[in-house]
Amino acid sequence: IMAHKVAILDAGAQYGKLIDRRVRELNVESDVLPLNTPPEKLKGVYGAIIISGGPGSCYAADAPEFNPAVLEMGLPVLGVCYGYQVLNFVKGGSVERADKREDRQEFIEIETSSRLFAGLSARERVLLTHGDAVTKLAPGFRVIGSVDGLTVALENEEKRMYGTQFHPEVDLSDNGVKIFSNFLFGIAGLEANFTGANRHQAALKEIRDVVGDKEILVLVSGGVDSSVCAALCREAVGAERVHAVHIDHGFMRHEESETVCTALGKVGLDLRVVNCAADFAAATTTVKGKDGSERVVGPLAESISPEDKRMIIGDTFMRITEREVTAMKIDPNKVFLAQGTLRPDLIESGSHLASAKADVIKTHHNDTALVRQLRQEGKIVEPLRDYHKDEVRRLGEELGLPHHLVWRQPFPGPGLAIRVLCSDGTCPAAPGADEMAKVREVVAAGYTKAKLSVACLPVRTVGVQGDCRSYKAAVALSLPAPDPADPASAVAAVDWPALFAIARRVPSEAPSVSRTVLMFGAPVDSEKDAAALTAVTPTCCVKEVLDQLRAADRVGTETMLRHGLEHTISQMPVVLFPASFGQPGARSIALRPFITRDFMTGTPAVPGQDMPLAAVEEMVRGILAVPGIARVVFDLTAKPPGTTEW
Repeated sequence: IMAHKVAILDAGAQYGKLIDRRVRELNVESDVLPLNTPPEKLKGVYGAIIISGGPGSCYAADAPEFNPAVLEMGLPVLGVCYGYQVLNFVKGGSVERADKREDRQEFIEIETSSRLFAGLSARERVLLTHGDAVTKLAPGFRVIGSVDGLTVALENEEKRMYGTQFHPEVDLSDNGVKIFSNFLFGIAGLEANFTGANRHQAALKEIRDVVGDKEILVLVSGGVDSSVCAALCREAVGAERVHAVHIDHGFMRHEESETVCTALGKVGLDLRVVNCAADFAAATTTVKGKDGSERVVGPLAESISPEDKRMIIGDTFMRITEREVTAMKIDPNKVFLAQGTLRPDLIESGSHLASAKADVIKTHHNDTALVRQLRQEGKIVEPLRDYHKDEVRRLGEELGLPHHLVWRQPFPGPGLAIRVLCSDGTCPAAPGADEMAKVREVVAAGYTKAKLSVACLPVRTVGVQGDCRSYKAAVALSLPAPDPADPASAVAAVDWPALFAIARRVPSEAPSVSRTVLMFGAPVDSEKDAAALTAVTPTCCVKEVLDQLRAADRVGTETMLRHGLEHTISQMPVVLFPASFGQPGARSIALRPFITRDFMTGTPAVPGQDMPLAAVEEMVRGILAVPGIARVVFDLTAKPPGTTEW
C-alpha cells in the first residue's frame, strides 16, 4: 500500500514551516522531521521527501547531519535551497561559496519540459536566496533552471530527484504552489486526501485536552492573535474559567488599552487591565551567555540593545503575570497560561517546537526563556501555534469577533518599545567606500528621471538573509521636492517602480546594507553632509520618546483608515530612529507599509499602486508636524532581506 504522507526534513529553514503549509493547502498530510532522520523511520510511512533550506553550508565541517541513505530509498525527493545543495553534494556534485550573496526576487529561465515545471512559463519570478552555489552537477542530473549563468534548479528524472535553489514555498515565488503540486501529484503520485478536522473544532479540542478541569489565564495584548485565543478559550471551557488580563506596559498605541477593553467586552470577555508602565521602565533581567556566564541587563528605560529590550519586556511580562495571578487569588497549580502564539513567532525565535535548527531572527516576547520553561512544565496552551495570520483572521470571523478587531493592524507584544531604535548617541560605522560606490552605481544606473542623493543612515536595522539574522546598514535616497517648503510634494514626483528596483539590487551589490529607504526633505548625501549624517540623538524608551512615536503612529493609522487601506496593507510599522540630521535633539520616522500573505516574506506597498499617493503625502505632512521630528523616510525593502520590523 502506497504511503501518501510527505516527510519534510528540516535543516533549520526560516521558511521551513511554509513548506508544510503549502503541502497541507494541497490536502496532502505532512510531518516536519529532523534533517538527520534515518531511513528506517521513513520507510513505509512516507511517499515523498522534501528537504528544506537552512543557514548552513553542506560542505562545512559543522554541516547539519544528513543520512545519505535517505536518497537510496527510491522515494521522490525535492530539495529546496540548502536541500538542493545537499542533494547535489551527496550525489557527487560540487557546492562552493558564491561570489556574492543573493537575497531577492529574480526572474529565472526554466526548462518547461521538466515535470517539476509543467504548466509554467519559460521565465518565472522567484525568491532567490543563497550564499553558496552549485558549481558542478552530480552525475545523472541536468540543469532545469538558471539565471546569469548560475544553476538554480536541477533534476534526475529517472531517480525522481529534483532541487531548486529558490524558494517555491514563499509568496515571492509567483507560481511556487504549482511547483509543489507538480511534485506531489505529477511526480510522487500522491493523493489529495488529507482534509483534516475542522480547524475551529480542533483548536477547541486542543484547549480542553490540555487544560482539563483547570482554569485559563489569557494575556490579551489587543491584537488579533491574543483576542482570537481568548475567544477560543471562552468557548472551550466557559467564561467562568477564563481570566483575561491586559497588561498595559506603557508601549501601547494611542488609546489602545481603552479600545481593546471595549472591543472584547462586546464578545463577552471581562478584561482586567493592569497599568504597569513604571514596572517595565525600571525592569531588568538576567541573560545567560553561551559560556554559561550571566549578566544583568537593564533597566529598560536605559537599554539600547534591541535584543536586551525584547528579553527584558518578555521576562517582565511573565513576572507581572505571576504577580497578577497571585493578586487574583488564582492557584498557580490550577491554571494554564494561554497564548496566541503563531507558527511564524516560533520559527523566528528558533523555537525547538517549530524548528530544531532555525537561526534566531528576533526574540519574540511570547517565546522567551521563561515561556519555554513554562512550556516544558506543560503549563502553556497555544491553540494557534500551527496557524498563520490569514488563517487566524478567518477563525476570528468564525468566532464572531468584531470586524475592526479581526482586521486591526498586527502589533508586536513589546509594542512601541521595539519600534524605537535606541542609541547612546554614537554613530555606527558606515559601510566601506567601495560598497557605497557600488550603491551609487546601482542608483545612477537605475534612476534616470533625476539625480538621487545617496546617504547612509546612522543606524543598524535587523534583517534576515539566508535563514540567518543580519544587523546591517540602511541607505537613504533623496532628491529635491518640487515645492521645497513641502517635502511631501516629492511623493507624486518620484519614479516609484525605479526606486523599488534599486532597493532590490542594493543588498546584492553592498553586503553590508540590508535596507533602502526614500527620504523626504532636502537632499542629503554622504559625500557632502557628513556632519548631519553622523548626528545621533541619545534615545531610550522613556515617556517623551514614546509619546513622540505614539503621535506619529496615530497619524499613520488614522490616515490608513481614512483611505480604507486596512485590507490592502497587511502591516505598517511606524518606526522612530535617532537621526537628527543636524537638528539638535530631533529624531526621525520610518514608514514601513508592507504587503504579505504568509507574514514570513513580503513586499513593500507601492505608492500609486497599493496605496494612494495622497495617503503617503498626508502621512508625511502629518508626521513632520509632530514636534521634534526631523525627517520621514519610506522603506523600499522587501522581506528578505529586511524584516518587517526595523
